Amino acid sequence: MDESTDLLTIGQLARRTGISARTLRFWSNEGVITPAGRTASDYRLYDAACVARVELIRTLRELGLGLDDVRRVLERKATVAEVAAAHVAAIDTQIRALKVSRAVLSTVSKRRSTPEETALMNRLARLSATERAQIIDDFKADVFGRLDIAPELRERVRELSIDLPEDPTPDQVDAWIELAELVQDPDFRARLGRFLELNTPAPGQKAPPGANIWWARQVVNEVARAREEGIAPDDPAAAELISAMFGDADPRAVLVSLEAGIEAGAERYRGLVGRVRGQRTAPDATEELRWLATALRMVSEGRTARR
Repeated sequence: MDESTDLLTIGQLARRTGISARTLRFWSNEGVITPAGRTASDYRLYDAACVARVELIRTLRELGLGLDDVRRVLERKATVAEVAAAHVAAIDTQIRALKVSRAVLSTVSKRRSTPEETALMNRLARLSATERAQIIDDFKADVFGRLDIAPELRERVRELSIDLPEDPTPDQVDAWIELAELVQDPDFRARLGRFLELNTPAPGQKAPPGANIWWARQVVNEVARAREEGIAPDDPAAAELISAMFGDADPRAVLVSLEAGIEAGAERYRGLVGRVRGQRTAPDATEELRWLATALRMVSEGRTARR
């Protein structure tokens, strides 16, 4: 220290602040620290104000601000609050990107994906909101557009939205990747279209006999209870349950509708949509539906066991 002026050399400033002389020299060269003076040999000297300035620069840098933003704050072109708000938004964007990356890597690990599959999943996960909406709109136009349905139901289909929230969880991203792959599969679209044709009432007509299997959870719950009680699909109690659920409906017609949904993977689709939306959905009922299909087949073929 120059005792006559109370100025610090760059080495002394480094020891005082804990910042390396190399970094301080770089900050000086970039103009964010201005020396208070120079020695006769033209070495830089720094005063108490420079010490305070270095402490502020260090704080801002530790918070992730670049030198351009630091300079704006120091030159009073922006307040710390304004720069902080901008960096909060930037950090939020980075966090969302990291969540997407984590979800993709987690899915790759679980599926043991090939490089090609990994690239596809990464692309699907990073689509913009507009691009994601276009995938769903194309799917709706192809699958629902062929249905003969009432205008009010068609309007509900048109307004159907399936998209990630602004800040999705890893599970939502994972579900979106799987759903996006599924709804772009022509075979799935064809199977789901057939299922909907069999289970969606035409304008002015009653619902098909098997439609309530999918739209009323009560059917699945009753089957689940029967399974818990150890009732087999060919048991007379299963036939009684079917009679109570479907009345005089032709069990063969109900079976056709049910098997179309099982083949289409309607339960998988329902579950994925719920996960993407972050909704609490009922457990997958595929096993209950398979039990019911077997029971319907036994009844329709007259193969129910006698007591």
